[in-house]
Amino acid sequence: MSALIPLWLALAGGAGAVARFMLDGAVRRRWPTDFPFATLVINVTGSFALGVLTGAVAAQRMGPEALLIAGTGFLGGYTTFSTASMETVRLLHNREPLRAVLYGLGGAALCLLAAWGGILLA
Repeated sequence: MSALIPLWLALAGGAGAVARFMLDGAVRRRWPTDFPFATLVINVTGSFALGVLTGAVAAQRMGPEALLIAGTGFLGGYTTFSTASMETVRLLHNREPLRAVLYGLGGAALCLLAAWGGILLA
């Protein structure tokens, strides 16, 4: 493994965080709502992309170092489990238990399906 991997991981993680910030703003401007739709879009698309990368490595179309940098680095900075968790708690705090359950469980299910779809696509 290359000694430059930590540098590439840091750069990819920063790029992923910037991509998340930009997409979050674009989704919120396009569909203004108090429902955390932007985070859902980010996590589902990130899960799909990680599925594609994982499938590509499994099919030996991509090396494990590329998965490490793109998956752990970029997609680790792009997706956000902690924000999704806090948004679920915020919905509960705002006395919206049905929306909280739908968001929490529905989001997890959508992310799993997206990752599976990405693997199948690859």
